[in-house]
Amino acid sequence: MAAEKDLYAALGVAKTATADEIKKAYRKLARKHHPDVNPGNRAAEEKFKAISEANDILGDPEKRKLYDEFGMAGVQSGFDADQARAYRDQAASWQRRGGGRGSDGGDFAGGFGGYENLDDIFGDIFGQAGRGAGGGGGGMRGGFGGQMAGGDAESEMTIDLLDAVRGLSTAVSIQRQEECPTCHGSGADPATVVSCPECKGKGRVQVAQGPMQFTRTCPRCGGSGQTSSKPCATCNGAGARLTTERLNVHIPAGVDSGSRVRVAGKGSPGHNGGPAGDLYIRVTVRPHPLLERRGDDLHMDLPVTVSEAVVGASVEVPTPDGAVRVKIPAHSQSGRQLRVKERGVPHLRGGGRGDLYLRLVVQPPDREAEAAADAARALDAYYTRSPREGLRL
Repeated sequence: MAAEKDLYAALGVAKTATADEIKKAYRKLARKHHPDVNPGNRAAEEKFKAISEANDILGDPEKRKLYDEFGMAGVQSGFDADQARAYRDQAASWQRRGGGRGSDGGDFAGGFGGYENLDDIFGDIFGQAGRGAGGGGGGMRGGFGGQMAGGDAESEMTIDLLDAVRGLSTAVSIQRQEECPTCHGSGADPATVVSCPECKGKGRVQVAQGPMQFTRTCPRCGGSGQTSSKPCATCNGAGARLTTERLNVHIPAGVDSGSRVRVAGKGSPGHNGGPAGDLYIRVTVRPHPLLERRGDDLHMDLPVTVSEAVVGASVEVPTPDGAVRVKIPAHSQSGRQLRVKERGVPHLRGGGRGDLYLRLVVQPPDREAEAAADAARALDAYYTRSPREGLRL
């Protein structure tokens, strides 16, 4: 069994860390290990993936709560926390009664609360409907049941911030189970399918006699009314087979880390001709070296010269949608913030977009010259007061 991941250790924070501490730790590590900063460095890429996963879970209050209680299992798709707590309490009860063993050393009848084994229990926790039809010895175990919808599947994709802002259509290759073309998901050899001898093909059996009649699903055929003596040779009784499929996926503009994009009908195959589940692609957005996203707004530092800050100017600024001209007001201080309306991230649900905020950073000349130094000293005569006036602790 693989060791349980420690997401707090991945971010270098304590389990008691606040949401802000987790956010700051992620940003610091993301800048350090970003693939754009470490081209070709496989170790840095793996580290970036690990800290992105940790931030995705610990940065979400509900996911963090589930992770703290159940570990990584608690944040898997389909996990049922209420069932998990019930099974945990029941397991504790079994242990108090002697570990689920009878006086003869054998397992209790129904020692797992009506489940055959722990795999059945965890199958229910994760919402897995149906069992694979297995063969062996005396033929198929039970029948192959009625139609059941397939479960949802999940995949991951990492994209650049600009792709998240603009939207992205791309081709991806995924591995997925598809319904077996021979048995159509039943797991049974079609040539050996016969009417169930226990329920006579009805799918239900009578369990009570007298004035009131009760029936239940036939335990032998699972309600299908049919059984088979051999598993399907194409899929070895699994009802499905693993294939690689190339999909065209559209990532809508406005997604952020943790967003899930649904691809209908590309999840796990259904059973006995039931509909397939859906594929959910979980998106991780790489940090950008110049732009920072805060909600649906973008923030960027804009370097300006001394004269542009003092006199004012009109400068060209790059945005995700192309360059725009921005007016720098005269007498602008370093750190002043300018807003460019609706040049931020589109709202994911539609209806407008955020803004782009520019923080002015006044830059001195980048080469040394006595004339430049004299000009800088000459500016001192135009200060009416010390820029550090009132600077007190």
